[in-house]
Amino acid sequence: MPAEKIPSWIKQVLMPELNEIKGELKAINTRIDSTNERIDSLRNEMKIEIGSLRNETKTEIASVRKEIDSLRTEMNVKFDSLEKRIPVIEKITALEIKMADLEKRLAAA
Repeated sequence: MPAEKIPSWIKQVLMPELNEIKGELKAINTRIDSTNERIDSLRNEMKIEIGSLRNETKTEIASVRKEIDSLRTEMNVKFDSLEKRIPVIEKITALEIKMADLEKRLAAA
């Protein structure tokens, strides 16, 4: 309905209300814009923090991997050393058994 056809008494009653609502809507829009700006700012801060944490985590994981590799190498060296000693230990054990057998024979004779 065009404004010309609105009776003046309705204008006088409704216009202040409409102007008040219009002002409230502008204030709400301003608050929404402000909230959006804060959200954008927080989003950017979170992206930076997450990126930083990601890099720290990558660094820590790389460090742990290096340490695991070092320990694995150390364990392999120790196992290799033990594997080399096993035949020697077996020979010593066999000699000890033979010596004990000889001692028994000598004691019996």
